[in-house]
Amino acid sequence: MILAIDVHYRTNFAKAVSIAFNKWNDNKARAINSIIIKDVAEYIPGQFYKRELPCILKILEKSDLQKVQAIIIDGYVTLDDDGKPGLGSYLYEALNREIPIIGVAKSSFYNNDKFVAPVLRGESMKPIYITSRGIALKKAAKLIKEMHGTFRIPTLLALMDQETKK
Repeated sequence: MILAIDVHYRTNFAKAVSIAFNKWNDNKARAINSIIIKDVAEYIPGQFYKRELPCILKILEKSDLQKVQAIIIDGYVTLDDDGKPGLGSYLYEALNREIPIIGVAKSSFYNNDKFVAPVLRGESMKPIYITSRGIALKKAAKLIKEMHGTFRIPTLLALMDQETKK
């Protein structure tokens, strides 16, 4: 099972969503879970993971992690060419380095070329940016590129985004 996870913030709470699917090229979710989290940490510039990681760990409680082969997050695993950890890196550590984490970001970061694989999908000329831990970056990029859908954002990741905003 593969999980894709995202968190959307509102004024007084956050909504975390996980989408489970079996194969990288699936076009339908096996399961969709969501939770509302009321006690969300304030956003601190440069320390986004302190706000998002607790929400992700909370939604992960709804999944059997023994069956998870990889987790996709909306964001970065590594933030720059010096290897500064991003949200995905903190998640990888929180899960005892047992589950590979793949970050999919829609925009690039300054000074972040070494640990990032830009991926073009469909007919889009604008890449998505892949980072990873626990899985080779080249393999992670290939898996995301081969996900279902003809658009820049894979079908199930677009679905996840829609679900977080409902």
